[in-house]
Amino acid sequence: MVFSVIGIGNMGQALVGGFLRKGLLKPDQIRIYDLDSEKMKSFAQKTGCIACSSAVEAIDRADYVLIAVKPQVFDRTVDSFSHKLPGDTVVISIAASVSVSRIIHLVHKGNPIVRVMPNTPAIVGAGVSAICFDGVAPEQEQFVLSLFKTCGLVVPCDEKTLDAIGCVSATGPAYVMVFIEAMADAAVRLGISRKAAYEIAAMTVMGSGRMMLETGMHPAVLKDQVCSPGGTTIEGVVALEKFGLRTAVEEAIFASDAKTKQMSGENS
Repeated sequence: MVFSVIGIGNMGQALVGGFLRKGLLKPDQIRIYDLDSEKMKSFAQKTGCIACSSAVEAIDRADYVLIAVKPQVFDRTVDSFSHKLPGDTVVISIAASVSVSRIIHLVHKGNPIVRVMPNTPAIVGAGVSAICFDGVAPEQEQFVLSLFKTCGLVVPCDEKTLDAIGCVSATGPAYVMVFIEAMADAAVRLGISRKAAYEIAAMTVMGSGRMMLETGMHPAVLKDQVCSPGGTTIEGVVALEKFGLRTAVEEAIFASDAKTKQMSGENS
């Protein structure tokens, strides 16, 4: 098998790292190409993947091609190698807001298409990847799903749902970091060291999410368990509601959705 990766940025490196870590692909099966040759060579030396001198070289006789570039450069990246792309190669895109129909138009050879919306926690194997397929054989679907499961939760879905999930999971880490930063700033005001404040805030968020997932309990129930009558926690929750945390989070996700739809129109 030949698995090609075009674009070795943070997400590309995170995904390849997951594939290798779980042993689903061997380093000599993975060809990589990036315009930043130094970054590409460094990653190749670290992982054993094969660095290529061009995108055309990377995709030669490839079974799968993962395109891990920004939406702004997606079109010209695909244009640089599509004329040499084998018609049966499975094309996997992680570019936000670049639709399946747009990818089909750019590739123009009837290739099987996979759209994936991963998120940055994939770097530590705790990500979320929404995935939709177009013209992909069942065995190929299963292989792609198994690959992305190495980086966290996988959610197969249709394309409309993928874009909606992305507005929660792909943008969500930034919102969570703002929340962690706010918690840490407050902790520092209370006399806790900056280093300890970040660790405490991050672990509190991680542990709370894990508790919800592992117990299967509704977040409102878990919240109520912490809020003793007349206690300190309920006072804090009332302050969160008073100053609009819930509304702010919802509006952030809706704003992301509006921008996604705008960009999708530009890249359709």
